[in-house]
Amino acid sequence: MERSKQIQVGLLAVLALLLIANLFGGGFKNWFASGNGQANEAAASLSTGDRVSPVSSAGNGNIPGTNVNSTPVPTGPLTTIKFDESVHDFGVADEGTVVKHIYKFKNTGSEPLIISNAKGSCGCTVPTWPKQPIAPGGTGEIAVEFNTKGKPGRQSKQVTVTANTNPTDSHLEITGEVRGKDMPAAKGSK
Repeated sequence: MERSKQIQVGLLAVLALLLIANLFGGGFKNWFASGNGQANEAAASLSTGDRVSPVSSAGNGNIPGTNVNSTPVPTGPLTTIKFDESVHDFGVADEGTVVKHIYKFKNTGSEPLIISNAKGSCGCTVPTWPKQPIAPGGTGEIAVEFNTKGKPGRQSKQVTVTANTNPTDSHLEITGEVRGKDMPAAKGSK
């Protein structure tokens, strides 16, 4: 029980120091002034009330096999996005192949388009998206790879694209038939 009390006292001391720092004008920003950009951003958020993405801007925020990172919600001015196509039917593919498709889009709004995340409906569907803002009138691409291994039969996989649009989520779909290993090869397959 002694150890538990020590932990409680330590936590209270840290909270007291943070409260004192905030009361005397420095806020949390000065505590993190020498830290990395994400710490500075978090400190600014705490003292101003702004929403901060829970993931670093350097990566896509996905940690495979976990639910640690939620999808970041975009903030700031809204814009619009228009996809050339939102559904792609790849036809027939043999099980074990990786089907690839590129979804092209245009920023049809008047603000820069910022895609904060793109997430497949399962681990077999992996999207890659532009990390830099797309200027108004600009175009971009989202590449999607679907691994057919262990997925025989009719398939329909979703990709959810989160951006500073209204609504924040757009949906792409890749569909087709996966011919199992025990069936004859699809035409054009090697």
